[in-house]
This record gives sequence, structure tokens and C-alpha cells, in this order.
Amino acid sequence: MSDLFQSFEPDEPGPRRRRFQAVPLRLLLPNLVTLLALCAGLTGIRMAIEGRMELALGAIVLAAVLDGMDGRLARMLQGTSRFGAELDSLSDFVCFGVAPGLVLYMWGLESLGSIGWIAALAFAICAALRLARFNVMLEDPNKPAFASDFFTGVPAPAGAICVLLPVYLELIGLPRLIASPAVAAFYCFAIALLMASKLPAWSGKRLGSRIPRDQVIPLFVCVVLFVAVLVTWPWATLSVLCIAYLASLPFSAMRYARLARDHDARQRAGAVEPARSEGLHRDEIKPEPQEEHRPPNQLN
Repeated sequence: MSDLFQSFEPDEPGPRRRRFQAVPLRLLLPNLVTLLALCAGLTGIRMAIEGRMELALGAIVLAAVLDGMDGRLARMLQGTSRFGAELDSLSDFVCFGVAPGLVLYMWGLESLGSIGWIAALAFAICAALRLARFNVMLEDPNKPAFASDFFTGVPAPAGAICVLLPVYLELIGLPRLIASPAVAAFYCFAIALLMASKLPAWSGKRLGSRIPRDQVIPLFVCVVLFVAVLVTWPWATLSVLCIAYLASLPFSAMRYARLARDHDARQRAGAVEPARSEGLHRDEIKPEPQEEHRPPNQLN
């Protein structure tokens, strides 16, 4: 009986573990920026429902700017985490998959009935597929070094900004005949396919990582001028940016193909060179000629 009761005795109290552990601020700041981007995307949906298209477009553009900041901020502060990566993907789907599709649908695709809704739905689905593929490819160990400078398919923020081009054109003052809902639906399908495709798109991740000292002031001037132009003529500036980005995709694909050919050539050269050196080594080591064994001359 004593052994039985002894087995139910409580263990000796060990050192209590802290229930709440302090989280470094450098881990929180990127996630806070991501949440602000999510709020901007959801606000864009609300503005589109209320019919305030200009504010809806501005909210999506703000979400794209914040999305570009959170990743760089996380790498700068060394605050990257698995939680932040998952939160960023969920925010990107809402801001750049759901919000642009709904804005475009409420702008004019609803006049097409089911076709317009299918176009908006296809855009959101392709954005989700593109983000899921991006998360999977982050863990690819066989990815060459040069491939980190390119996205596989048009990234979701760029696709969201570009798919709203018909709305920009109408706000500029072009007639609906040019930016008609039927053309917008076809254009929406095209952008959705570009996001889900394997087309290499230049990422620009290393742009601005190191800036020469003599170019700092010109860079400040260019950024200030760009922001001033964007604020003064937002829809014309966004239209030009979208057209320029779409026009650059073929050049990005050609550069990726050229880098891939150079990479394959270096790999083949690296594989052939050891084989040649081994062959030469084997040829150089030749067996020494052995003297023929002749019987001694016998005297007659």
C-alpha cells in the first residue's frame, strides 16, 4: 500500500517557467507594418462598396507601399520570423487578391454579370496560388543564386496595381469605350494568368541595398520629385508605371534566360574539367617498360 500511495504523490515543485516572455521590438515592428497594410486593403474594400473609387485606389496603393516596407524592415532589423511570413502572405491575399478584384468588379465588371464576377474571382484565385507557390519556393535548396533576383510570375502587389489600369484610365478622362468593362474583364484574366505563370519578373530586392556616397543626395531629390508627381497626377503616373512595368516583362524574361544559360554552361564546364584532369592523370601515370627476360647465353 505504501508503494501505491507513493506513486500518486505530487512531484517536487521545480523552477516555475515564465508565463509571458518578452518579445524584442525588432520582431514587432515589421508585423505592425504588415497589419497596417492589411487595414489599408480592408479600407479599400469599404471605399469601393461606398462608391469612393479614388479613396479605394489610394488605399490599395498605400497597402502596396507598406508591403514593400515590411520585408525590408524585417531584414534590416533582423526581425524575420515564420509568424511574420505567414501573416504577410495572408495580408497580401486580402490586399492584392480580394481588394483589387472587388474594386474592379464594383467599378464596372458587375455590368457584365457572371462573366465579370468570374474575372474578379479568377484574379483572387491566381493571387492565392501565386502566394502559395512563393512560400513553397522559399525553401527550395536547389535554387541558383541568380534566381533570387527574379520572381516566378508577376508578384501580387504589382499585379494588384496593374490590374486597376482601366480605372486609372477612366479617372484620367478617357472615355469608357477605351476602358470598357469587357476590355477590363479580358485584361483582368491576362493579369491573373501572369501572376500564376512562371514568367521571370525582376524583383528589385537588391536595389538600394548599397548606395554610393556621391549618389545619396541625387537619390533623395529623385524620390521627392517622384512623390510630388505621384501626388499631383496620381492616375496618370500610375498608368505610366503600369504600362512601363508590363513592357519590361519580356526583357526580364530574356535576361533570366541568358543568366540561366550562363549558369548551365559554368556547371557543364565545372563537370567536364575534373573529368579531363582525371583522364590526364591516368594517362601520365604509365607503367614503366619492363625488360624482357631472356635466358642466359649457353656456351656451346
